[in-house]
Amino acid sequence: MPKTASKTANRNDLKDNAKQTSIGVLSACLTDSIDLYNTTRHAHWNVKGPHFHALHIMFEEFYGTLEKDIDEVAERLVQLGGTAMGTSQSVAGSTRLPPYPADIKAGMDHLNALLDRYSAVAKAVREGIDEADEAGDADTADLLTAVSRNIDKAVWMMEATATPTGER
Repeated sequence: MPKTASKTANRNDLKDNAKQTSIGVLSACLTDSIDLYNTTRHAHWNVKGPHFHALHIMFEEFYGTLEKDIDEVAERLVQLGGTAMGTSQSVAGSTRLPPYPADIKAGMDHLNALLDRYSAVAKAVREGIDEADEAGDADTADLLTAVSRNIDKAVWMMEATATPTGER
């Protein structure tokens, strides 16, 4: 679980256990989302092959959406008294995503590698929705629901674009 700073005093009336649960959930989602954002940009910059243009544009759309969601998650985390840890060092040390294979170039290889990671983040965000809701933080659950919709849309778009194994 990502490191979080100790709770700071604020006037948010959520119970401390709900705040702490949500800070933990949001910190983990923030770290994974920043890693996914960076990975998506990497794929956007390095994609090659016959599907280049379509994938290049699609990946750009994905990281643009992620950027907005990351900002919302980070701001909610801080609202609850946590610290949004977004440095490269903190993300590298806390991400739950596997390392991205830096040597791939082919469009469909990037698509499938991203699809694995987007699916993992989608699952983690849905788990975070349940945790925040069970802790009594409906606002965090709602924010993560919006993030979940965006990630699920990206997964759907990638699945619709992916070709069966062996086709390139």
